[in-house]
Amino acid sequence: MSLTETKVSAGASSVSGKIIAAGILIAFCYWASSVLVTLLVAVLTAYFLDPVVSWLEIVRVPRAIGALLVVLVTIALLATLGWTLVERFDQFGTDWPKYRAPLKQVFTAVDSRMANLEAHVSELAPSAHGGERVVTLADSHPVRDALVGRLSSLYGFILAASFVPFLVFFMLAAKRQVVHATMQLFPSSERTRVKETLEDVTHVLRTYLMGTALVGLILIVLSWVFFWFIGLEFPFLTGLVSGICNLVPYIGLVVSWVPPLMIGAAQFHTIGPFVGIVAMLTFFHIVAANLLVPALVGWRMRLNAVALTVALLFWGWLWGAMGLVLAIPITAVLKVICDHVEGWQPIGRWLSA
Repeated sequence: MSLTETKVSAGASSVSGKIIAAGILIAFCYWASSVLVTLLVAVLTAYFLDPVVSWLEIVRVPRAIGALLVVLVTIALLATLGWTLVERFDQFGTDWPKYRAPLKQVFTAVDSRMANLEAHVSELAPSAHGGERVVTLADSHPVRDALVGRLSSLYGFILAASFVPFLVFFMLAAKRQVVHATMQLFPSSERTRVKETLEDVTHVLRTYLMGTALVGLILIVLSWVFFWFIGLEFPFLTGLVSGICNLVPYIGLVVSWVPPLMIGAAQFHTIGPFVGIVAMLTFFHIVAANLLVPALVGWRMRLNAVALTVALLFWGWLWGAMGLVLAIPITAVLKVICDHVEGWQPIGRWLSA
């Protein structure tokens, strides 16, 4: 075998090895999704709360005690918000019959139109079965299967959420020990670069979390005030859900329309309010995407639209809704790592091109 053939064979083996390694990594991310999502949520929460713990440490509060106080206060705030939302949802459930009638009319009209369209298409297209009788077997226990699926998902969510406060506390309390142990994993000649990488990751994640939280708060308040101004029922609950959905790139705009349109179906009987809701929420989304996000978040992220779209598609496919939430910070961290690793800089430049 000649030298050229040997190099070609070695290159092919290297490419095959990388493809196999990537496949193994993707499979691991899929099968260990609950563990990885829980860990990533805890890491992002710890980055978000770390400035408060550091400030308490400056005023001579021991870091472990400060971390415990911050975690407990955060849990109390989330519990209060959750209880408020439960009360609003309970009231919404009580008033559901008056929303069900107009929604049923809309769905019936849409179903009738689809049935007519299907009938016209079936008249044009020849029958695929040629006169044979087709028998469809219905699921024997659809309600039971749906309940079992919901309960298993709820159990997994509660189990994962119960670990997050402990992980956040340990990450905040033992921050220096964790950083020191991480540095020891690398040879002394690489520790300076690793330290710079970790500092850049900290800046990127903290900027992303703070900026996203501020943009989300602005969207929630604007939606709340707008829904209250037009007289929509449950303005706070609707504004909260719509504002949070509006944060999601691309599909978030359409999803943010659904709650106010559903509630407005029982109140408004003309097309004007619905057009106003869609137009105003679209305006909020455009302002947030083109002004607020670039000013508060984008200057540190520096990710191009293609990279963001691919990341949202990939992580959304892999982890569902949580993948859409975590796609941007994961991609931003990968870009920082590529910028600091020799040989990976072209990937980092492509992500920011």
